[in-house]
Amino acid sequence: MLEFLPPRLLGCVRHVNLHLLYELRIRAGKPLSANLGGKFVFLGEHGPCRKNAALLPTAEEIEDTVFQASGRSLYAVENELKQGFLTADGVRIGIAGSYVYENGSVLAVRSFTSLCIRIPHEILGCAREIYEKCFSAGLCSLLVMAPPGEGKTTVLRDLSRLVCENMGCNVLVCDERGELSAGDLGETSDCMKFADKLTAFTAGVRAMRPDLIVTDELLPCDYPAVERAVRAGVHVFASAHLLRFCDVPKGLFARCILLDGLGHVGSIFNEEGEICG
Repeated sequence: MLEFLPPRLLGCVRHVNLHLLYELRIRAGKPLSANLGGKFVFLGEHGPCRKNAALLPTAEEIEDTVFQASGRSLYAVENELKQGFLTADGVRIGIAGSYVYENGSVLAVRSFTSLCIRIPHEILGCAREIYEKCFSAGLCSLLVMAPPGEGKTTVLRDLSRLVCENMGCNVLVCDERGELSAGDLGETSDCMKFADKLTAFTAGVRAMRPDLIVTDELLPCDYPAVERAVRAGVHVFASAHLLRFCDVPKGLFARCILLDGLGHVGSIFNEEGEICG
């Protein structure tokens, strides 16, 4: 899964349990660190270690990581790089570096300095509590809320599978960043990868006739696309980096789930903001 890493970094990662590896932080000239089972640790050539024994990645290793993850063609992933990320085999790589602008728009990203590699995990059944509490009366639109790294994508992936398995619905997965589809989405699901939400929602509703659209990391600019789908009778499952119900767009979601920790359900709100379930 992480074969795009340079030899020194890959050697460190091979000493950890990949089932517990959620995130890898690579910073030029700074200690290599990883999120193992929800806790950050430093990594050396033999795996977890003290800070003073941690590997110090070089700028060249970071450049090489991006180059290999791009399929050895930065031009092919130019649009993704402009948005600050890259996806390789379902693994999302966040990128920090020097942004170059032209006429107010991002022209390119140069001199990569840091990488945040998020490793997807499939946890079958992690969304069953949500499924049982929210859809006893039938399918409805739903928003999963949590800070980054709290399992929103994992929950959405499992919800898609459960809906396909139990309801047989036509599910269209809008996978804008190429990581939502890194797992079992269900046998009655279709996937549109790397399309922005406006394109995926518009083309998807017209061409694929979905009963449900599943998408990740909703932003305010995406709300109109969601609203058009909902008004057309298509249910939507989405996630967002939100912590308060008052920040949820009105009239779009019948249920809002606030996660409490990695994939754990905290509160379930109805569309009036009342705690239910």
